[in-house]
Amino acid sequence: MAANSSVVSVAAAATTVPGVSTVADFSDLREIKKQLLLIAGLTRERGLLHSSKWSAELAFSLPALPLSELQPPPPLTEEDAQDVDAYTLAKAYFDVKEYDRAAHFLHGCNSKKAYFLYMYSRYLSGEKKKDDETVDSLGPLEKGQVKNEALRELRVELSRKHQARGLDGFGLYLYGVVLRKLDLVKEAIDVFVEATHVLPLHWGAWLELCNLITDKEMLKFLSLPDTWMKEFFLAHIYTELQLIEEALQKYQHLIDVGFSKSSYIVSQIAVAYHNIRDIDKALSIFNELRKQDPYRIENMDTFSNLLYVRSMKSELSYLAHNLCEIDKYRVETCCVIGNYYSLRSQHEKAALYFQRALKLNPRYLGAWTLMGHEYMEMKNTSAAIQAYRHAIEVNKRDYRAWYGLGQTYEILKMPFYCLYYYRRAHQLRPNDSRMLVALGECYEKLNQLVEAKKCYWRAYAVGDVEKMALVKLAKLHEQLTESEQAAQCYIKYIQDIYSCGETVEHLEESTAFRYLAQYYFKCKLWDEASTCAQKCCAFNDTREEGKALLRQILQLRNQGETPTSDTPVQL
Repeated sequence: MAANSSVVSVAAAATTVPGVSTVADFSDLREIKKQLLLIAGLTRERGLLHSSKWSAELAFSLPALPLSELQPPPPLTEEDAQDVDAYTLAKAYFDVKEYDRAAHFLHGCNSKKAYFLYMYSRYLSGEKKKDDETVDSLGPLEKGQVKNEALRELRVELSRKHQARGLDGFGLYLYGVVLRKLDLVKEAIDVFVEATHVLPLHWGAWLELCNLITDKEMLKFLSLPDTWMKEFFLAHIYTELQLIEEALQKYQHLIDVGFSKSSYIVSQIAVAYHNIRDIDKALSIFNELRKQDPYRIENMDTFSNLLYVRSMKSELSYLAHNLCEIDKYRVETCCVIGNYYSLRSQHEKAALYFQRALKLNPRYLGAWTLMGHEYMEMKNTSAAIQAYRHAIEVNKRDYRAWYGLGQTYEILKMPFYCLYYYRRAHQLRPNDSRMLVALGECYEKLNQLVEAKKCYWRAYAVGDVEKMALVKLAKLHEQLTESEQAAQCYIKYIQDIYSCGETVEHLEESTAFRYLAQYYFKCKLWDEASTCAQKCCAFNDTREEGKALLRQILQLRNQGETPTSDTPVQL
């Protein structure tokens, strides 16, 4: 899906927005600030509010410019002047979401700005009607059924304009969005790449491109413009592709060159640490971010996920109440409240809030995945499968949805399906031990024990989060009567538990000491067997067996006898 080789020449010939050019690096932050202020204004004029907000936030993080360096807006062209009345009226209608009315008064306008607003109004009108129909007639699990009827017509008109090289950077962006909505992914990628060449400062085009790239190989073949905006794009896409080390390096570089006060970068770093499950670091950054920007709602659902994992009920409750006071009809707020109810085991209420989030934004990935988890808790596997599938439709890179599907089919005792979904999750998170352990368990059920052993060992090698891989590997060796390997695994498991210094109760600790006591007893290593038997006495399930073995070892030592290896003590 590489971009067309001709994209640069096409971009060069396309009409750009007057007065917008970019620098290639971060050597001149004053110039970058001017560019950000300019593009914030241009995107706001066209109703691209998220891009405008992103640019304004980034500009705010840079030092203020003196009056003499502040730039006036780009001058109006002759076409702009002719359309100014229609544009001013239509923009007022657009701002109050009267999209059809805005499009009606813009029909026939020739300026680039008015034409974009005309097409964008038609697009948003179709989206609004689609969402209204979805909310009125269907439950949240059938959202994919309703289509935006305006898309095909818009594609025809924009395609004609594109072939005549009549689209500016904003027009190309909208054309790409229409193509993506029609699932024409390859064409959409080409158009978004072209849009980044024509108007590199527009963050929306970069973000759309980011959502279509599925792996690092795909990224290599894109012909992207050499501009400082590319660094923000690469940091973002590395985070999305779970290439967290590379992402953190990029964000650290952006902080070093002068963006240390950017709340966007700080929040992205927190998300990156969340993705690699460095929970303490992520929580610390989010708490600091909340102090700097207490009314921020973006990424607060991710923050709530961390509080949920740590079972921090009071903190999650405070966050939910706080966000409710700020804006209770934001998707992130609904997800935070859903997490709060889930932590209190009120799964029906939690699912209700995730459904509410999806009514607000049917393409909000986190809500689909979290709703799948809630349906799993309620033992509603068919609804869980549907929710996870919707999450994958929104973003095929969401490993949590693939993993959730694997768990669902595991409950349904369908190991071949289960194996497929766990494999997909593992491909997205190759160094996540949970995926590898799940794969190993699946291979075990299918009696593919060699593959299972490989998965468990790999899970241990990458850093076993749940400290279960070695125990599972040891039990597998036991099953295959490979007693020495099983003992080695149990020894490593015990060493790991004691070296990490955690006070968490490990359920398999007694199992490990029981096996090792038996193993050393077989090998006639009395000291080691005695030590392990004493450890067994510390656990309720092995206490009596440990005492019995200690008595037997003492008796054998007093008699100067040794047991035969063919009659091992059964603990």
